[in-house]
Amino acid sequence: MGKDAVQQRSDAKSASTAPVDTPNGAVTEDDDEEMPRVVLTRRRIIASAVFVVATLLFLYLVLPEISGMKETWQRVADGDHAWLAAALGFELLSIASYVALFHGVHIPPGSRVTMRDSYLMTMASLAATRLFAAGGAGGVALTAWALRRSGMERRDVAERMIAFLILLYGVYVIAMIVCGVGLRIGVFHGEAPFGVTVVPAIVGTIAMLIVLPLALVPEDFPERIERMAPRRPRTAKWLRRLALGPASARGGIRFALHKAAHPDRAMFGVVTWWIFNVAVLWASFHAFGEAPPLAVIVQGYFVGMLGNLLPLPGGIGGVDGGMIGAFVAFGVAGSLAVLAVLAYRLFAFWLPTIPGIIAYLGLRKRVELWRREPAAA
Repeated sequence: MGKDAVQQRSDAKSASTAPVDTPNGAVTEDDDEEMPRVVLTRRRIIASAVFVVATLLFLYLVLPEISGMKETWQRVADGDHAWLAAALGFELLSIASYVALFHGVHIPPGSRVTMRDSYLMTMASLAATRLFAAGGAGGVALTAWALRRSGMERRDVAERMIAFLILLYGVYVIAMIVCGVGLRIGVFHGEAPFGVTVVPAIVGTIAMLIVLPLALVPEDFPERIERMAPRRPRTAKWLRRLALGPASARGGIRFALHKAAHPDRAMFGVVTWWIFNVAVLWASFHAFGEAPPLAVIVQGYFVGMLGNLLPLPGGIGGVDGGMIGAFVAFGVAGSLAVLAVLAYRLFAFWLPTIPGIIAYLGLRKRVELWRREPAAA
């Protein structure tokens, strides 16, 4: 690699408030790290392709023959094509929203990362998230690797990624609280069982109370923690490493709050990503029957998405079962819930997966180009 350009960065105080908006420098020797193996190695790509094909074959050949499922599968095929086309359109809009938000939060002005690069990162990350689930850990690792290879500093990447997650899932938590409480007290129309309204609202509130105070962590928190064991260097070093997490979270949360207080066009993606995803499910309900009240769809969707935390490929079984169970608890007919959720997952899971694997291959080429051609200082 040629002589590396040095990325300009503001002083520590401003960096802790928000990631610095300066052009990215070249990939330094420290940046020259391997692709995250937990995400998509060559072997994983082949295994993922086999997984996708095998699952499609199962859905197409085996599932229709299972007792009680043949009629349901036929109803999926007989769904209203206009509403299914609308669901497809909403999914494409949700992806566009996600790409715009990703670029607006992760990429500083002057960076050599283009919107096309952001698309490649986004789709590859979505594919990794779909295939490996576990709360999106696979997608997070892949995104961090790509951003580091673009020349961004480790702390900048961490803060921007935390800000992105705070913004995205902040809307998720707020919507779950508002819909849950609103249904329970009668502000919104629909049934309101305690377990899928109040309980998720409580969990969401607790999560916010845990995360938001991290914005108050002192800027020099790692150094303060390290000084707690001055006579034990190993212990001090270990404590400092533990403190780096809250310190990075502080910068990310503050940056997220700054972006929320000063929104630009890309920030609309924070809301439209979720709106269009829920719209996919809403259109899927209409494709097979009468849709439940909108607040019920929103709450059932968000409660079901908690299944993504299970370490299952693509959340298969976790998300599907969670959504179906939530809607049944809301009084939706089981057969209608199964049809709508199956159709939703077809668009939300399968649609981004194959293009995502293709995007990953393109991203690898782009990263190799960054490695060979350092950015201008």
